[in-house]
Parts: sequence; C-alpha cells; structure tokens
Amino acid sequence: MIIEKIIQLALDEDLGLGDITSDNIFTPQDRARAVVVAKEDLVLSGMDIARQTFWLVDETLSFRALKHDGDLVKKGEKVLELEGRTLSILKGERTALNFMQRMSGIATASREYAEIAKPYGVMIVDTRKSQPGMRKLDKYAVRCGGARNHRMSLSDSVMIKDNHIAAAGSITAAVKRIKNAIGHTPKIEVETTNLEEVKEALQAGADIIMLDNMTPQQAAEAVQFIAGRAITEVSGGVNKQNLAEYCQAKPDVISSGALTHSVPSKDLSLKIIEYLK
Repeated sequence: MIIEKIIQLALDEDLGLGDITSDNIFTPQDRARAVVVAKEDLVLSGMDIARQTFWLVDETLSFRALKHDGDLVKKGEKVLELEGRTLSILKGERTALNFMQRMSGIATASREYAEIAKPYGVMIVDTRKSQPGMRKLDKYAVRCGGARNHRMSLSDSVMIKDNHIAAAGSITAAVKRIKNAIGHTPKIEVETTNLEEVKEALQAGADIIMLDNMTPQQAAEAVQFIAGRAITEVSGGVNKQNLAEYCQAKPDVISSGALTHSVPSKDLSLKIIEYLK
C-alpha cells in the first residue's frame, strides 16, 4: 500500500491538472506502442514500480517486461514494451523513468561494491541515508544489486550512536540502560571511533561494534583486537575507491551511505516506435 502511495504522489506531482501538451494533440482513441531502452550499461531495478506507475495512469495499458530486476542490461537493450493509449503512455513516462533510473543507479552501485567485497568475504550493506519517503524503494534496489540492507527504521534494531553516548554519559551507561529496558534478546550495536571506545563497548557487552570513520589501518587494528568476540562493522567515509582497502581489514560488514544518498541515476529512455489505429 505504501508503494502505491509513493507512486501516486509522484504522478500527482508531475501531472498536476493534466498534460497540457499531450491532451491537446491526442485523443483517448489514439494508440501507440513504445519501448524503454537502456542508454548505458546498468543493473536493472524498478520494473514492478514502472508497471504499477503505468497501470495507475491506465490499467488497460499492455506492459511486457523484457528484462527483470537484477539483470545486467547492456547499452541499447530494450527492457520493456508498452501498448495502449498514447495519452496514457506519455503521462506515465517521466514518473516511471524517474523511478527506474534512480533504482537502477542504486542497483548498479550496489553490484559494483558487492563484487569488490566478495573475494574478502565481507558483506556490503546500505544505511538509512536514503531519499525521504523513498527508503523502501532504495533498499529494494540495493538488494537487486546483490548487497544487503541495514535497518529499515529506528525500530528495527538497537544502535547506540555518538549522541546517545554523549547524552547517557558513556558507552557503558548507554548499554546498561538499554539492556535493563529491552531484555536479553535484541542485539546491541555500539558506534565507536577509536580503540579505547572499542574496548569499552566490548567490555559493556555490545554484540555488534561499529568502527566509525576509522582509517583502514585503525579498522584492521580494531578487528584484530575484537577477534570475533563481536560482529564488526566498518562505516563512515567508505567509497568505491577505498572499499578494497577497508575490506582488507577483514570486518564482517561494511555499510555505506554512498549506495543511496548520492548515487547517479542510470539513463533509460522511452521511445514511441509505432502509432496504432
């Protein structure tokens, strides 16, 4: 239901009171056939969103997927075909492409990161640094690329970050409070920035220790010290250029906001290829 609301909001934003251009060129009786083509190599994501977008505009449109989410698509390949009212195709075009282009950009970046990390046995995950209102789609696209998701929302898992620690007084105090409040079943993750904080988090009973904004050398030292007594997660400042170096530190997980917060969209284009009578 939330996905439909996201799509409808995007359609309302684009259509306003209608399409002043298309509405004055075509009638509801005009029909066409169209294709969506990849203008560059990409990992595809957003096909179901595109389908829902066009069907919210006009449920009579014929939508045929030629590729599937997670597929590696080469420049020039067709990913879908549409047939139906010309007006409906044109009214859904930009919104559908916006979703597909952003999601395919995220999926492509996620595939690149996951492939770099694979030889090291390190799991790549996203963060909550997503577009407001778009998190479900962003995180789905990450999975299409072969990476995995960190928590979806603040309610999903315990993560004690710098401001929690500052407000509670210490890592130890924050961990003690959360353990007294929620019991023994949820895992507790603690953000640390140096080896002393790592030692405190381990002593306090953290299940997951985030090594935040450490250099690859500092992260390697922390991972060696933890020695499997907690799950290790490297985060902060990770990008495609330094990812392999961080992987060499051998953490269990590397999280990167770069998968979603600033990834470039991929180029897909819709073309009318036939006018039907």
